[in-house]
Amino acid sequence: MATYRLHGFGRSGNTYKVAMYLAAAGLDWEPVFVSVAAGDTRDPAWRATYNPMGEIPVLEIGARKLTQSGAILMELADSTGHFAAATPEDKSEILRWILWDNHKFTNHFAARRFIKAFAPQEPQPQVLEWLKVHIDQNLAVLEQHLATRAYVVGSKPTIADFSLAGYMYYPTAETGFDLAATNPNITAWAARIAKLPGWKHPYEMLPGGIPKPLR
Repeated sequence: MATYRLHGFGRSGNTYKVAMYLAAAGLDWEPVFVSVAAGDTRDPAWRATYNPMGEIPVLEIGARKLTQSGAILMELADSTGHFAAATPEDKSEILRWILWDNHKFTNHFAARRFIKAFAPQEPQPQVLEWLKVHIDQNLAVLEQHLATRAYVVGSKPTIADFSLAGYMYYPTAETGFDLAATNPNITAWAARIAKLPGWKHPYEMLPGGIPKPLR
């Protein structure tokens, strides 16, 4: 059994954030398929065993089970030293970006992608437009930040990069955003992350296959 067992699936960008880190750090890990669509995370037994919040990813390390991608990345950086902050000031800056990512950047982007492509009910145009306005604002913040730097914090990749990059590789058909056409700095940064050791597309790195968008 691998040292790290990552529970999740390829459609989950939050799971992918941790998978990218584990692969780039060269750690001994394996994926464990969890199907949200099939109701795995709603099962009381699954919640009692893995995560009472009913969410993925879950990183299993021996008897420990870590949840929430930002918290997992912070723990891994602290415990392994890979992609950690170079200074105490950088550590605070990394935390700032991870909190912003979870509250705004990933939050809005992932919600719109799900509603647009995978929700069983037809999306309401007003909701999609409301989310798009916020996503455009968030993309503009990161685009400007990356105009003068290669990585989010410092001169080397850190866990802030893995956190923010989690949903950047999914196809335009799912997300509705052609980042290569609209955000050159983000696109170039994502390409740099994709050159790190062990990188694979989320649908190749994690189980679950390539989903077919409903619309």
